[in-house]
Amino acid sequence: MRVVVAMSGGVDSSVAAAILAAEGHDVVGLSMQLYDQSGTQAFGSCCSLDDLYDAARVATAIGIPHYILNFERQFQQTVVANFVGEYVAGRTPLPCAHCNSDLKFSTLLERAQGLGAEVVATGHYARVEAGAGSAWQLRRGLDPDKDQSYFLFSLSQQQLSRATFPVGGLTKPEVRAHARALGLRVADKPDSQEICFIPDGDYAGFVERQLPEAVKTGVVTDEGGRALAAHEGVHRFTIGQRKGLGVASPVPLYVLRIDAESGQVTVGPREALERRSLTASLVNWTCGAAPDEWRPVRAQIRHRHRAAAGRVRTLPGGRATFESDEPLSAVTPGQAAVFYDGDLVVGGGWID
Repeated sequence: MRVVVAMSGGVDSSVAAAILAAEGHDVVGLSMQLYDQSGTQAFGSCCSLDDLYDAARVATAIGIPHYILNFERQFQQTVVANFVGEYVAGRTPLPCAHCNSDLKFSTLLERAQGLGAEVVATGHYARVEAGAGSAWQLRRGLDPDKDQSYFLFSLSQQQLSRATFPVGGLTKPEVRAHARALGLRVADKPDSQEICFIPDGDYAGFVERQLPEAVKTGVVTDEGGRALAAHEGVHRFTIGQRKGLGVASPVPLYVLRIDAESGQVTVGPREALERRSLTASLVNWTCGAAPDEWRPVRAQIRHRHRAAAGRVRTLPGGRATFESDEPLSAVTPGQAAVFYDGDLVVGGGWID
């Protein structure tokens, strides 16, 4: 079987390609060039020119062809523009989810068809299995510390039917050991931590450079609406933020609400961050079927969040509502709410 592997130059996708090649598949490695390689833009430890070189070296080492695809325009339109627009709208974006599902899978599936490949593989720590009937199931990776199913909730049934995650059943130490056994130079390569197009972590500065005309100043207020300080733009805040508020207070204050239209940022005590419910839009029922009634699930509202027990049901217009059995802290518009039944991804959407 011919398989296209998305090779980032990291150890996970490298081992994914090696496993498939060792199983006898006809493997083709594809890497994405996401930005101008002339050196005019600094990228972090992900998606860099060095990563492309590493992917090419690994492909040579395991004996598979390797090609680099220019996705600069798609990356700007799909990931960067969304990132900037969300911050300007007072929301906190999740670029890795948009990149993985909206860019990598949708585009690579198209390229795979052109290459006569049946399946697209990545190095994600997740698993896809055939479920009952014709439904495909997305499940958590077996390594709980590395599970990445949260970022893949928007994969459709058609995409899942052509996806495979060869390292999803392995732990990170096992993946590195496999790479060492093969003599791959990426065996001990560190994992990327930052957002690739903002290696210095200055999100606000990036937004201001990308869309200076949309930056809107405003006022920081308490819960009663009393002005406490002026601020230089809602894009500088996220729900639950404590530092950098520009407000002197004898007790810690946190961002509770962001109104992009008025420019008002409301702050208050930590307990005021707690919510018992949320709504989400653009919901994808990953398991293939939307629940007709309330369904017991556990909801994960951030990548490192401990999933909370509760129940979910559909709403009109591709939306859903989740009611939690326990208080949820810092429910953040723009982040993903992903619903699980055990290790099965039921679905997910973007928090309103």
